[in-house]
Amino acid sequence: MAFDAGMLRFVVKECTEILVGGKVDKIYQPGKEEIVLVIRCGGKDHRLLLSAGSAGPRIHLTAAKPENPATPPMFCMMLRKHFVGARLAKIEQLDFERAARFTFDTHDDLGFPTQKHIIAEIMGKFSNLIITSADDKIIGVLKSIDFTTSEKRQVLAGMIYEIPPKQDKTNPLELDEREFNRLAAACEPSRLAEKFIMSNFLGLAPVTAREIAYRSCGHTGGTMEECAPLLKQSFFNVINGIRDGVGTPVLVRDTTGKPVEYCYCDMTQYEKEFTVSVCETFGELVDAYFEERSREERLHKRAADIFKLLSNAETRITKKMALQREELAACEEGEIWKLWGDLITANIYRLNRGMEKAVLENYWSENCETVEIPLDKRLTPSQNAQAYYKKYNKSKAAKIHLTEQLQKAEEELAYIYTVLDSLTRAETEREMMEIRDELYHSGYASKMKNYTEKKKQAPLIQRYETSEGYTVYCGRNNIANDHLTSHLADRNDWWFHVKNQPGSHVVLVCKDGEDEPTETAFTEAAMIAAYNSKAADGVMVPVDYLKVRQVKKPAGAKPGFVVYYTNWTAYVTPDAEKVKAMMRK
Repeated sequence: MAFDAGMLRFVVKECTEILVGGKVDKIYQPGKEEIVLVIRCGGKDHRLLLSAGSAGPRIHLTAAKPENPATPPMFCMMLRKHFVGARLAKIEQLDFERAARFTFDTHDDLGFPTQKHIIAEIMGKFSNLIITSADDKIIGVLKSIDFTTSEKRQVLAGMIYEIPPKQDKTNPLELDEREFNRLAAACEPSRLAEKFIMSNFLGLAPVTAREIAYRSCGHTGGTMEECAPLLKQSFFNVINGIRDGVGTPVLVRDTTGKPVEYCYCDMTQYEKEFTVSVCETFGELVDAYFEERSREERLHKRAADIFKLLSNAETRITKKMALQREELAACEEGEIWKLWGDLITANIYRLNRGMEKAVLENYWSENCETVEIPLDKRLTPSQNAQAYYKKYNKSKAAKIHLTEQLQKAEEELAYIYTVLDSLTRAETEREMMEIRDELYHSGYASKMKNYTEKKKQAPLIQRYETSEGYTVYCGRNNIANDHLTSHLADRNDWWFHVKNQPGSHVVLVCKDGEDEPTETAFTEAAMIAAYNSKAADGVMVPVDYLKVRQVKKPAGAKPGFVVYYTNWTAYVTPDAEKVKAMMRK
């Protein structure tokens, strides 16, 4: 669902109850279009997220703590200059638009008391964050809009702020039943009720319009004629809830547990295969919906160069392997050349110089079948035989060389997949920097633009604690995997890795004086290994496990590559919630 005006109304109400009167303690800009204000109120720190990104613009209280860049952007510095130490006086929604104004009590450059505003416009790709003075003069803007960008509305420092132009729609909070009846009567009976609501009323998302239609006729595709008896009642039930501030933070998940929809009223339109749950607050609701999506968006933005590098490397290696396999198949003809050389040598007394072909009996076939052998008439029979022997020797050497090259290409491709797997689980800038460093030292430096080697730090190792108190360590990337297996783990600890797929090295630490942990500890450690692998969404995933001392790293092997021969295999189904509950900082 889009973050519509109805959702914004509930979020503004929630933020007003919690934040008004609080003092701005810190300001961060974790993303290019994302601001976090840390506001201390009632003895607690609250984090207010203002996002103007086109993929998920929103405003809400958040519990997430994304990593911040080492150097704050200019807009962040401007916000700190004007608002750090200020007190939040008021939060208001501008009409029934997707825009909110945060008013702060602060001081001007001369130290006199004044008010300044942060205006958040949550309007898809046109979303923006704007700083204004008490008289609505624009001080700064996250995304400047000039005449080259828009002829209808410009947003630039020094201009007077004006709210976005109103749409040709009716504000549903100011609507009475008579006006609703008039609009409904003017609509075609065959038109979808959802389209009628979306085209006539301001600030309602498609999911809300579908819910009203569903409540009216029992399905989301109802026409005006089908929905007529209950449409007005269903519509005003939702609108009155928005007007009175009585809403329910509802989250809809699919069969895999992935959030697919969220709303501020009960969702009755979803069938049994979906799970509808109620969150405690609207901040928690929006956090839950956008957590995975915003993490993936942030990851792809920050790691776009790595994804491109790995994608190009995968394409290059795959094409190279296809050509090598074709050449290897051609080398099989070498046995024919050896046969022809042998037959020419055995029948050399029957051949003369100047012959273009020879039809000879194949003594090695069951029926002594004849074989037609092409000859170079410029060469003697002996020289023709030697020419075929030479081609045979070249094909034999090429076969050995191609087999070696093909094996190396397969190993490099497997390594690329392990890096891609690590990258899909990377959450912080430091983890991505470790992956960049790994690729740099693996020979990809010339393909990484503007890379500068950083001072080495101990790689990040994720720690878990099982239900019985056992410590489990998990590598976040190949460098961390090597460090964990070769240096951090004790030789008597237990080592886990998903079978025949890219994944993290996982080590289950034995307690003092104990050689084997409990069966539950083994199962939970195997589940952690399966979850931190490419098979995270699988069922009954095979996980190999053995003592750390039995895991060997070949000399000169790529980061993260190890070999082992004697192991056991456990089959587990990764449970994301259970694994996250075991995670420790």
